[in-house]
Amino acid sequence: MRNIKVLTGNWAAAYGAKLARIDFVSAYPITPQTSVIEKLAEFIDKGELKAKMVRVESEHSAMAAVIGAAAVGARAFTATSAQGLFYMYEMVWWAAGARLPIVMGIVTRALAPPWSIWTDHADFLALRDSGWILLFARNAQEILDTIIQAYRIAEDEEVMLPVAVGWDAFIASHTAEPVDVPEQEIVDEYLPRKKAFSHMLDVDNPFSLGNLAFPDSYMEYRWLIDRAMNAAHKAIVEADREFGELFGRSYGGLIEKYRCEDANVVIVMMGASSGDGMDAVDALRDRGYKIGLCRIRAVRPFPVKELREVARTVDAVLVLDRAVSFGIGGTLGSEVKAALYPLKEKPLVFDFIAGLGGRDVDARLIERLALRVYDVLDGKTEVEEVEWVDINPEVVKA
Repeated sequence: MRNIKVLTGNWAAAYGAKLARIDFVSAYPITPQTSVIEKLAEFIDKGELKAKMVRVESEHSAMAAVIGAAAVGARAFTATSAQGLFYMYEMVWWAAGARLPIVMGIVTRALAPPWSIWTDHADFLALRDSGWILLFARNAQEILDTIIQAYRIAEDEEVMLPVAVGWDAFIASHTAEPVDVPEQEIVDEYLPRKKAFSHMLDVDNPFSLGNLAFPDSYMEYRWLIDRAMNAAHKAIVEADREFGELFGRSYGGLIEKYRCEDANVVIVMMGASSGDGMDAVDALRDRGYKIGLCRIRAVRPFPVKELREVARTVDAVLVLDRAVSFGIGGTLGSEVKAALYPLKEKPLVFDFIAGLGGRDVDARLIERLALRVYDVLDGKTEVEEVEWVDINPEVVKA
């Protein structure tokens, strides 16, 4: 029998961590993440989750605490957003460099200044070079499922890297929807108790973790992280496939493809607005346009192979970016262009920056942008290689 609960995305994340049988949780409150940890605290207080909750004075300390817990073998979890993530940024690199299988939820929030509590993807994407595996969920069901999958991936012996799971502020974090909460026994079958690992700290066999590396060895440690990140590609695909076999739902591994089989234009985007993108694809298909959508689920490792397979047969790729790398264009767009560059026959890539600071990205907007791309292909108009969508001249003037 299915166990359906109406959950927000944040509560779904807490249920996912609970089902993963975490041993340790530490976080500092920040909107829009706070209710994730509040729900976990409630589980612990009621005796539904046997875990240690450590209250800390900052996000920097929260990450330091989960690093300590993970280093001695605990299954550790934390969550944060925006400025909180940046406050812990130093320790984020220590977690990856120490090869600790921590899982962190990132409820994406636009970075200040100016202050904003609404979503874009700049905070999440700032982790691209840190050594963390980066997965992004679309809705509450996928948030719960991906938290569970994240521990399976992180604790893979060929990987042993931390995993960040992102989801959009308010659109996903505070929107309530029906969620199928799996039975604990089946989750235990999918995700057994955490095993001891070779570099786990042990008082009976003391050693230093993260000590000084001289120039003759530092580069090798970075090479090992890169090798593990490449191994994570297979681990993500396998974790999602096996999850689908047990629970009856999966998400395509690193990317989710929607109506891409015969498409001549493909939209590439990630996050909650991908659902609006799918609605736009359906509406355009009804009007005779052969368009599809490719939702990015893994940012690291980046789905280079999968994107190239999709791009080989299309005329154009429309990237819808919810983050900007100033001076070069959309962050996701830059990644897509780099992935497709080696192709001998490359599609045109159009990078639209939209939705920053929580501005709506709805199906009608996506339809409008897609029709502009088709107009370019038909020679009717031109579009800048990188274009900001619907900039308000009155705000700029002010």
